[in-house]
Amino acid sequence: MTGPQAGPAAAPAAAPAPTKPVLLGVDDDPEVVRAIERDLRRRYGHDYRVMRAESGRAALELLERLKVRGDPIALLLSDQRMPEMTGVEFLEKARALAPDARRVLLTAYADTDAAIRAINQVRIHYYLMKPWDPPEEQLYPYLDDLLEDWRAVFRPSSDGIRVIGNRYSPKAHAVRDFLGRNLVPFRWLDADATPEAVELLDALGGPDKVTLPAVLFPDGEHLDNPELRDLGERIGLRTRAEKPFYDLVVVGGGPAGLAAGVYGASEGLRTLLVEGAAPGGQAGTSSNIENYLGFPAGLTGADLARRAVAQARKFGVEILTPQEAKSVRAEGAYRVLTLADGTEISCRVLLVTTGVTYRRLDVPGADTLTGAGIYYGAAMTEALSCRDEDVFLIGAGNSAGQAAMHFARYARQVTILCRGPSLDATMSRYLIDQIADMPNIAVLIGTRLTGVSGGERLKAITIACGEEKRTVAASALFVFIGAEPRTEWLGNLVLRDEHGFVLTGPDLPRRDGRPKGWPLEREPYLLETSTPGVFAAGDVRHQSVKRVASAVGEGSIAVQFTHRFLAEG
Repeated sequence: MTGPQAGPAAAPAAAPAPTKPVLLGVDDDPEVVRAIERDLRRRYGHDYRVMRAESGRAALELLERLKVRGDPIALLLSDQRMPEMTGVEFLEKARALAPDARRVLLTAYADTDAAIRAINQVRIHYYLMKPWDPPEEQLYPYLDDLLEDWRAVFRPSSDGIRVIGNRYSPKAHAVRDFLGRNLVPFRWLDADATPEAVELLDALGGPDKVTLPAVLFPDGEHLDNPELRDLGERIGLRTRAEKPFYDLVVVGGGPAGLAAGVYGASEGLRTLLVEGAAPGGQAGTSSNIENYLGFPAGLTGADLARRAVAQARKFGVEILTPQEAKSVRAEGAYRVLTLADGTEISCRVLLVTTGVTYRRLDVPGADTLTGAGIYYGAAMTEALSCRDEDVFLIGAGNSAGQAAMHFARYARQVTILCRGPSLDATMSRYLIDQIADMPNIAVLIGTRLTGVSGGERLKAITIACGEEKRTVAASALFVFIGAEPRTEWLGNLVLRDEHGFVLTGPDLPRRDGRPKGWPLEREPYLLETSTPGVFAAGDVRHQSVKRVASAVGEGSIAVQFTHRFLAEG
């Protein structure tokens, strides 16, 4: 038997196209579910794979097959009134199969109470009324928003940025935290536990040739043990200003600073925002902010930061990150800001929105274990590493409560250490109630930390309740105590209180009825410091309300005072 005749060389097989994320519509009414499929396909068919199921049970079976195949699931859209399994029941069961998918409930008007309960109990992301006609107004705007949120946190399995390091390396933690807070997708590969990490290190010449942590980029290049500023420049962040002069310079990229940037630039001011770590500030690390107006299902701090940064850039705000302000001085009508790299920037108005940082632990050994089991703030990138472990949180505010709820999804046990007699005075009631309903969260009141121990990583902590002390095993400790302003760089330019918070407007000390040292005939504006043209907003300000909405409000108000100041000439 002769073989086939030689012909043209076969073309190399094309690389498989990336799998489109799935949008799944569920309704027991065939006509309605076809309408859902039709409208989803019309809007999203190019970028997503639209599927349908005619019962909750059928949808769960489909999700199981998709999970086995590794197909990403972006959205679940389910009717509430289905006979075998209600939409709420389906979405609750679906969380285990597609935990990151956006969950939307379709309801009739009579079902709105069930939908609102589902926001709290099942953590659905939104509910929509039937009918949704026209979809251009009643469907697509809401789904667009939800899918944008999903894409911001989706981590595709294809090669992207990869970080190789040791879990308990402080530098590796800093790199992961920096990328995570700047919303840069990456894959973490533990050099001690991931075979792929070993293979990649061998490909780079062996572990002895690479200084961990190593950051590998899709183009084949890599950075060994990078400085965060160098890493920021490599991933496309801007650290140098385009201009030498601005109308408004905002120092600090938390909610107050981002709000000021949006309002300033949208109203025609040449605006620069300088942020030392990542936009969003302390609020940007929150796992879920549920009491922010207009978001009944809550939103993560990362979502809030991403939306605000997109808005700011839309209006032309120039954002420098990571970049730090080192000093500032007043020269006549201008304020001159010196950055960490030595460059100087002049402006007519300076707005200080640097927020606060958590107070450091005052126990022996805590400093050497920082980043190696002890973390300040939520450190969201550590959540997956805490799976099936016992973790502890110190603090009694909303940030600690939000973090406890988030870590409880992964850790075996979460324990909150509270020095006071209860959480009531410092934490919002909705968080207290949620914590009480979580079986793997415990609250130890009247308890303080007295010691930490471990070699290269945290292994145990010592706690005291009254005169009783005991040592317990701990793999991670997250700290949410106190609030210290970051105002040293201001020097003597503005007056501050004994704790370093900036004094503004009516809080400025007075002599003979006049603000002490105030050079102008008019009174200082509400958010103006002891130096005209220098304002402060948000948590850094003396006696400010420590809430995200308050910071956003102060940032926007500061821009109105900026206009008044500029109008004075």
